[in-house]
Amino acid sequence: MKKILVANRGEIAIRVMKTAQKMGIKTVAIYSTADRNAPHVKFADEAVWIGEAPSSESYLLGNKIIQVAKNLCVDAIHPGYGFLSENADFAEECEKNNIIFIGSKSKAIRVMGSKLAAKDAVKEYNIPMVPGVDEAITDIEKAKLAAKAIGFPILIKASAGGGGKRIRKVKKESDIESQMNRAISEAVAAFGDGSVFIEKYVASPRNIEIQVMADSHGNILYLFERECSIQRRHQKVIEEAPSSVLTPELRKKMGEAAVLVAKSCDYLGAGTVEFLLDENNNFYFLEMNTRLQVEHPVTEWITGTDLVELQIRVARGEALTIKQEDLKIEGHALELRVYAEDPMNDFLPSVGHLDVYQLPVGENIRVDNGFEQGMDIPIYYDPMLAKLITYGKTREEAIQLMIKAIDNYHVEGVQTTLPFGKFVFEHEAFRSGNFDTHFVKKYYNADVLRNQMNKEAEIAAIIAMKQYFEDQKIVRLPN
Repeated sequence: MKKILVANRGEIAIRVMKTAQKMGIKTVAIYSTADRNAPHVKFADEAVWIGEAPSSESYLLGNKIIQVAKNLCVDAIHPGYGFLSENADFAEECEKNNIIFIGSKSKAIRVMGSKLAAKDAVKEYNIPMVPGVDEAITDIEKAKLAAKAIGFPILIKASAGGGGKRIRKVKKESDIESQMNRAISEAVAAFGDGSVFIEKYVASPRNIEIQVMADSHGNILYLFERECSIQRRHQKVIEEAPSSVLTPELRKKMGEAAVLVAKSCDYLGAGTVEFLLDENNNFYFLEMNTRLQVEHPVTEWITGTDLVELQIRVARGEALTIKQEDLKIEGHALELRVYAEDPMNDFLPSVGHLDVYQLPVGENIRVDNGFEQGMDIPIYYDPMLAKLITYGKTREEAIQLMIKAIDNYHVEGVQTTLPFGKFVFEHEAFRSGNFDTHFVKKYYNADVLRNQMNKEAEIAAIIAMKQYFEDQKIVRLPN
């Protein structure tokens, strides 16, 4: 493998290119009009304009991307995450054109891309699942009967899609009809597939995911877990590895279950198996993400692995040289997704100009970044600027370093999730490990954050004033 095209943008494109460069592999970037001056374009060995700003006219043009790859004699395409990373048709077209798709085979992507098909695939392996209806349901009366049997509250979920999108909670029977109709229409609009199903609502869940890696020689590893319970709008903002609540026994059970999920669809490459963990430490299979995850750096840090390198190696047919017994958890890692969002205004996107953009630096601080000072934040894509990751020998050490790193991350021109991150890392519920996916609903609101930021500003002003008077004393001292 001599040349890889990265079919993505921003920080993940650079992340993949750094490993490719380390392995002596040339890289090709693609870019839209909005990204023509982006760092990933400058970082690559070659860069090709792919289309106009909207992703439907650029980063989602699978056939055009494949043609670019063929024109430039590219050996493989790495899709990153998002865009075409879980598009089975795109993976299949790569296969047809003798271009290696650095991800799973199209069959596995197709199976795991449907939550219903995924449930069906893992049935014979006795993987624990949330009580519910494991088939598409559109009949309202049938839905009511199913909900009664399961017990309220329930969740109505779209079979297609992922990332916690298109989920509706129903508390009573009288709401089923309206919520079913909404869920179906939303699923059609978002994914072109109106299939929905019903699951029991787990009251105080934690979102625990297991990283797996599989080669073409029958080897499947699990690289332990990530805790992903701090979310807004059902989507992750903060992740850590390992989880503060898993025992070695439970970790082993979940890891082995994740391996079986990968086995059920003949998986290849890096994948993530997501589980719900209830208040009694019962775990249930949720879904499988057939790609590299946003939060993969925390796993890399605690296992001492480069997951992108492993992806590339298994994609070119190599066997994994790591054995399960070789893998050990060393230390603790945290990740904050730095979004251009306003945490004071319901986390709405905050587009604008990066007047100031200065990253924190230091030992055990990692920033996977996709922007530079002076750039505009495009409105067309996910508003994530970067991922801020810290590592410590202990969880507390990683937390303290994260707070320091947030304080040294300076952004002006747009609002970001940095203040929200600091709020979480300083909160007793997070520090104690006693939290679940309802953290934001339970503990956070804009007023709380505003008061905290005002208090910090007051303290900073007092310190500055005190320093001023100290300096004045020094100046006035006689010779």
